[in-house]
Amino acid sequence: MRFAILISGRGSNMQALLEACAATDHPAKPVIVISNKADAAGLAIAESHGVPTKVISHRDYPSRQAFDDALHDAIIDSGAEVICLAGFMRLLEAEFVDRWRDRILNVHPSLLPAYRGLHTHQRVLEDGVRFSGCTVHFVRSEMDEGPIVFQACVPVRADDTEDALAARVLAWEHKLYPLALRLMAEGKLRVEGSRVLLDTPLRVQDGLMSPCPEIA
Repeated sequence: MRFAILISGRGSNMQALLEACAATDHPAKPVIVISNKADAAGLAIAESHGVPTKVISHRDYPSRQAFDDALHDAIIDSGAEVICLAGFMRLLEAEFVDRWRDRILNVHPSLLPAYRGLHTHQRVLEDGVRFSGCTVHFVRSEMDEGPIVFQACVPVRADDTEDALAARVLAWEHKLYPLALRLMAEGKLRVEGSRVLLDTPLRVQDGLMSPCPEIA
């Protein structure tokens, strides 16, 4: 399965995808990395993995629709069948999302539908919640909406900073995103309504508690 990656910055999730796909048995192949920013650090990383890159700046187009059309054309020209968003900091128009319905994956650093949007770790700490995490999901036109493929949760520690929590969540993003792409390429997941069904052996863990007193 041929896929495109859209980035705006360093692309750490992009790098996780590229490293996973370097395995000889991986069923997905990256065919292009596109950034809306010419100075995105992820472009050099993609090139070091031998993946073609392209810059399509949103500033060069008179409207969001025109920018989305240019993105669509570049992705089609690359031969990609699927799109992975990896820190792509532009909202895609509904028409673009509908063209690629159930073929756009994203990873978000919260347990959706909680904490959509930006500054997730700051908001988690401010609210004093006990768990945070990440979500891999199919994209819909609404921000951070769409059928959920995987989620992973991490405890929020009393001494956490934004950076510490972000690093713990990011480690799970780097595990879940390549796994979701692999299962998609193998035809082992499908969207039915608002849910994703997985055709693979599953193990669901029992509940967790955080913090966990000694008497619990």
